[in-house]
Amino acid sequence: MSSNSDLIRTLESMFGVSFGSESVSDAAVVVVTTSVALIIGLFFFMWKRSSDRSREVKPVVIPKSLPVGVEEEEVEHDSGKTKVTIFFGTQTGTAEGFAKSLAEEIKARYEKAIVKVVDLDDYAADDDQYETKLKKETFVFFMLATYGDGEPTDNAARFYKWFTEGSERGAWLQHITYGVFGLGNRQYEHFNKIGRVIDEQLCEQGAKRLVPLGLGDDDQCIEDDFAAWRETLWPELDQLLRDEDDMNSVATPYTAAISEYRVVIHDPTTALCGEKHFDMANGDASYDIHHPCRVNVAVQRELHKPESDRSCIHLEFDISGTGIVYETGDHVGVYAENCAETVDEAADLLGQPLDLIFSVHVDKEDGTPLGGSLPPPFPGPCTLRTALACYADLLNPPRKAALVALAAHAVEPSEVERLKFLSSPQGKDEYSQWIVGSQRSLLEVMAEFRSAKPPLGVFFAAIAPRLQPRYYSISSSPRFAPNRVHVTCALVYGPSPTSRIHKGVCSTWMKNAVPLEESHDCSSAPIFIRTSNFKLPVDPSIPIVMVGPGTGLAPFRGFLQERLILREDGVHLGPALLFFGCRNRRLDFIYEDELLNFVGQGVISELVVAFSREGPEKIYVQHKMKEKAAQFWSLISRGGYLYVCGDAKGMARDVHRMLHTIVEEQENVDSSKAEAIVKKLQMEGRYLRDVW
Repeated sequence: MSSNSDLIRTLESMFGVSFGSESVSDAAVVVVTTSVALIIGLFFFMWKRSSDRSREVKPVVIPKSLPVGVEEEEVEHDSGKTKVTIFFGTQTGTAEGFAKSLAEEIKARYEKAIVKVVDLDDYAADDDQYETKLKKETFVFFMLATYGDGEPTDNAARFYKWFTEGSERGAWLQHITYGVFGLGNRQYEHFNKIGRVIDEQLCEQGAKRLVPLGLGDDDQCIEDDFAAWRETLWPELDQLLRDEDDMNSVATPYTAAISEYRVVIHDPTTALCGEKHFDMANGDASYDIHHPCRVNVAVQRELHKPESDRSCIHLEFDISGTGIVYETGDHVGVYAENCAETVDEAADLLGQPLDLIFSVHVDKEDGTPLGGSLPPPFPGPCTLRTALACYADLLNPPRKAALVALAAHAVEPSEVERLKFLSSPQGKDEYSQWIVGSQRSLLEVMAEFRSAKPPLGVFFAAIAPRLQPRYYSISSSPRFAPNRVHVTCALVYGPSPTSRIHKGVCSTWMKNAVPLEESHDCSSAPIFIRTSNFKLPVDPSIPIVMVGPGTGLAPFRGFLQERLILREDGVHLGPALLFFGCRNRRLDFIYEDELLNFVGQGVISELVVAFSREGPEKIYVQHKMKEKAAQFWSLISRGGYLYVCGDAKGMARDVHRMLHTIVEEQENVDSSKAEAIVKKLQMEGRYLRDVW
């Protein structure tokens, strides 16, 4: 008993309690010791769980260039050094690549230059800081892409709005010397609008233009346009950044280094963190292009009739429980994967096994940066299969820089010579015809030059661009479907000029997607929401006119769902006229039953459909607009809103021209006055376009 008593006294001392008895039975000792053991075991379990959790592979996100740190921003430059800042606004990475390559060449040419490349999204945390920061700049260059219907890229939108819509600042940028290179496509109406506007605004606000605005045209060879613009810089920068004793010497010719990641090959037992990429929010549970959210496909169905030789997919993403929110008229960005056939072909051309596990790095083994214009690395370790499926753009025509990298790793002399010629200024016409005009994909080009076997570090850094998200106008309203994001997608499938069957990456993925309603092992994809100004009027009684043939119907389906809910809630709706178009009512009249139901419910005042292939002549939505010109213009002139969605190169241009014609006829004015009226509609936000 004495040993039991000693044990009890020890336990009483440990836990600061009294068991209240001078004599303790053996049973009591068993109970107490068992309780203590359980408590100790629980503490050990919690500690072990915490330790294990710290070793788990964390979710990863789409990497982006690191923002400029405050410390680096405020660094005191050595006397005699000149600060050069290169900003970029990019949607696909091309402008960022140009900014980095320009920075590398400026560094190589001018010792006195301190060069910094800045993502416009990271330049200032708040709009209030832009003015202060710009006052500290000396030489600035802007690489600016124009996106969509003459809009800034997502990462440049905030700066663009502040810089162009702010209060009158006068000539406050006289201390700045600048250059602007725009990236656009002449096939679109607002060719290089963003570059043009920023160039004009910089000049108006007092900055000194170093060289004329560069206008890059992606419809031809934008790399040649950039190279030509870049060559105009050096004579001007030589005067400003070269020392006097260097002015008479000949500058050393600059050759850009071929970018290459450091690659680490991992053991087959290595834990993979790139297999289920994209599933993490941005700290505050918001999602964006760099922090998408992986969601399941809940519904997938074909919208065309079985007799149609084309395909259009209705797909629904399940966003319940994710925290994703959207508004009617927004866009969804979808990260799809290359199909297995494409991935297999790429691995074969590289001569590497698909199950190879590797990771890419932008630093040397000792931790020092590799330098150059390397894009941010993708998550790893991962298999080559995952890297090719998720991160490599394999089906677009390669840039000239990719041909230079392929030439450096080709061993057949004739192939080396041919690749070098195609990438040279002398080979501009042949590059334009053989690659751009023929729409030869990267894989097709590699198949033509099979002796080129670039290492993985070069392939992913310099040859294959990063696979970009595809954007779709959301075809649902959160009021109608709060837990779903609907997408309406036309399948991209058909022969290219080289007779290759081109399959759109995302539309093919959607066509083959397995929905949750069919299998628990369903398809999923990382997605995020991109806000849009394509919104219904705040006042539901205001008239609206919608023009959306084919998949251009998508946002209007969301509009009509929202109007249906409003009507069910007793809200008075203004008139709504919808112009829709397809080839044949028996083949591709998508959402026909829904649209007729909207008419029956009073959500649409009138549905006007153009069937382009049913009669001897092709009838399109603009022809139907002309037939309804009086009714059309009556709604708009009463304060109504006009919405157009669809193809920018063809349909949207034709509709825009018809709008001018209708204004001229209905208002009895000449062309210039009609132009002014249309412009006023746009400025008032009553003529909105969602085009691609």
